Amino acid sequence: MAQQKTTETTANVMDFVNAVPDPTKRSDSLTLIDTMQTLTGFPPKMWGPSIIGFGSYHYRYESGREGDSLLVGFSPRKAAITLYVSGGKKREELLAQLGKHKTDKGCIYVKKLADIDLSILEQMIVEHVKHLQELYPQQK
Repeated sequence: MAQQKTTETTANVMDFVNAVPDPTKRSDSLTLIDTMQTLTGFPPKMWGPSIIGFGSYHYRYESGREGDSLLVGFSPRKAAITLYVSGGKKREELLAQLGKHKTDKGCIYVKKLADIDLSILEQMIVEHVKHLQELYPQQK
C-alpha cells in the first residue's frame, strides 16, 4: 500500500506563516488561523511542509485504503491560497455565494480573502466539519 504523503509534523506554524513572502497572504493566513481554530476548536498544526491543518480524522475506504487526514486547513501558496474545505452537502450552494474563487476536486483557491465573503467561508467550514464527523465519527 502507498505511503501517505501529507502527514502532521512538529514544524512551527508561526515560523511557517512568518516566512510567507507575500504580506497579504501572510495577513490572510493569520485571519484563517484564527477563524479555523475558533470554528473547529483545534489548534493549528503543520501537515507536510506547507499545509496548516486543524484537527484530524481517520478514514477507511471500501477498497481497504486508510489513513489520517486534516479535518480542515489551508496553504498560502504562491499562486493562491488553497482551502481544504468542501462545504459538505451544501458545497455548490455555498460556492455560488462565496465570491471570486476557483475549485478543483475538494480544494478551493482564492487569491486573497478580500475577494470572498468570509461569513460564507465560515459556513463552509462548519458544514465541512459536520459532514466529516458524520462520515468518520472518530475524528480527533
